[in-house]
Amino acid sequence: MRGSQKRDYYEVLGVPRNASEEEIKKAYRRLALRYHPDRNPGDKEAEERFKEAAEAYEVLRDREKRQIYDMYGHQGLEGAGFRGFSGFEDIFSHFGDIFEEFFGFGRWRQRGPQSRQGASLRYELNITLKEAFKGVEKEIKFSKLGLCEECNGSGAQSGYGPETCYTCGGRGQVVRSQGFFRISTTCPTCKGEGYVITHPCPTCSGYGKVRVERRLSVKVPPGVDTGSQLRIRGEGEPGENGGPPGDLFVVVNVGKDPFFERDGPDLACEVPISFLKACLGGMARVPLLDEEEIEVVIKEGTQPGDIIKVPYKGMPILGRPDERGDLYVKVRVEIPKRLTEEQRRALEEIVALFEEPTLSNKKGKKKFWKKFV
Repeated sequence: MRGSQKRDYYEVLGVPRNASEEEIKKAYRRLALRYHPDRNPGDKEAEERFKEAAEAYEVLRDREKRQIYDMYGHQGLEGAGFRGFSGFEDIFSHFGDIFEEFFGFGRWRQRGPQSRQGASLRYELNITLKEAFKGVEKEIKFSKLGLCEECNGSGAQSGYGPETCYTCGGRGQVVRSQGFFRISTTCPTCKGEGYVITHPCPTCSGYGKVRVERRLSVKVPPGVDTGSQLRIRGEGEPGENGGPPGDLFVVVNVGKDPFFERDGPDLACEVPISFLKACLGGMARVPLLDEEEIEVVIKEGTQPGDIIKVPYKGMPILGRPDERGDLYVKVRVEIPKRLTEEQRRALEEIVALFEEPTLSNKKGKKKFWKKFV
């Protein structure tokens, strides 16, 4: 169920393409309950169905991922950095609260220390329009929490280790009686962890984590736009009690270009031409973001503000770099502010060949003023 063999996510969940968030959630709950590994031990097909449903739910419950998928399919998601889940632990850590809400059972309700996924991080990356056009590899630097090397994340001083909580006996819960009822609450000593640090590590003060600087090389695919997110798995902060690390989300900001304006996959620009070329027609050169130039045809009698459409010369489409949007070239007719005597005489001779419209043309005046009535 990977790569080209992936099924349509709507088909996986059994919902229509216009399904609401609640319908998608209900469909996932039904499939997750049916294929949950605790109910299907050793069943490889059920395991694959369980993973497939989780991946479909992760995409369709997220508005941005769903929009990319609806427009560009699985390839679009891969181009945006989505790679699905690595395994059961990844799914359970991602949807731990949801499984408790859905089922009220499972490995996430066990007593004592529980594995938890680390916090995800956000990094904003600024790139130029040209870099968004070509794709670019950028080195980023950010600060995050990492495991303390002194204690290897245990929080305990060398030679010591975490000790079972003396209050709850390692269960993470304490039970007290109130009349006929027995009430279970989080242990106040260990805060539900089931263990305590009696000899804290001097480097991290028992926390098990320290702040570290991280450098990464990030590949930005062609066609990204402002707001596009690249998800780098495992580059967030470390998990708790053996849980997986969080993810790093690189949010792209594409800067404004001095020549081109962008509208999704389409580009627009303005090119100047002489008034003689507008009258007679000809060719005009237009530079492109890939450092090439094209020539566009200026038709005879082109008016200021006319727009020329050049197909397939816009931005690459995210996830489909071989496909591109269109380029729209707006014509700006430049009138010279100063003329030489020779130029003036030549133009005066040309003017004499044309009949000037007169203000005494009543029919023309009537049409003009009718616009304002």
